[in-house]
Order: sequence, then structure tokens, then C-alpha cells
Amino acid sequence: MNEDTGAVVRLFVEEFQGNGTRRVGEELLAADFVNRTPDPGSSGDRQAVLDQFEMLHTGLSDLRVEIHQLLVSGDRAATHKTFHGTHTGDLMGVPASGRALALEVMDIVRVRDGQIVEHWNVVNQLAFLRQLSPRSIAGAVGRRLLRGLRRARPR
Repeated sequence: MNEDTGAVVRLFVEEFQGNGTRRVGEELLAADFVNRTPDPGSSGDRQAVLDQFEMLHTGLSDLRVEIHQLLVSGDRAATHKTFHGTHTGDLMGVPASGRALALEVMDIVRVRDGQIVEHWNVVNQLAFLRQLSPRSIAGAVGRRLLRGLRRARPR
């Protein structure tokens, strides 16, 4: 089980997250996938993850991922990784700047039958927003919070 769990996670990180191969994401995220730590306003489901990485690949045209650590225990795997890319497109409402950006992430995922079914993460979002632009921090955070509030508001 450990080898399979690690192989699934490495394939997901390298081919889907890093290379943007959507088909791999669709195959490896289970239909009942749940993100236990979604961004504000995110549904935390499979589609949200697919959309999030499409957005990242649009904003960071040369996105690549560097896995620092991949630890496996039973049906769970933890990764410490950094995403690198050049800000060449709109990203979280911030126009392209041409800056080199890095996003540090720690994830834990649970794998069942060769698919990822649960996800927890910690992302150094403040450092990432500072790289985008010091002025972008308030605007991007505000926009994300407003989107979350709009989705959460009863109609």
C-alpha cells in the first residue's frame, strides 16, 4: 500500500499540479474527493481543485513543482513542496507582472483504490501575496473574502 500511495501522490503532484495535465487530475481525484482545508469561498470538491490549478497554470505560464519531501504512512502521504513560476497572466485578480513567484505548500492526502479522497494543507499565502505585489495583498485578500461571503450568504 505504501508504494502505491506514494506513486499516486507523486504522479498527481508532478503531472497534474506541476505539468497541468488535467486528465491526470481527473483520473486521480475521486468523485467523492473532499478538501478539508479549502480556500475561503471554495466548495472544497474535486472540481474546485481542477479549477484552482487551471487558474494557477494560466497565471504562471511556466509553473513547475519542486517536491522537497514525500512521506508515506499507510493510505496517507504528506508532501512539502514549492511551486515556482513566472507571473505572466492574471492571477487572483492581479495582472501579469513578469515576476518570478514561489508558493510553499505542505499537504496531507488520503488515497483509496488509487485515487485521492481527502486533502488537508497549509499554504504560505501571505508570502505568496507579498511576491505578487505589496499593494495586491489587501485587494486579493479582500476579493477572496468577498467571494466567500457572497457564496455563504443565504438567498
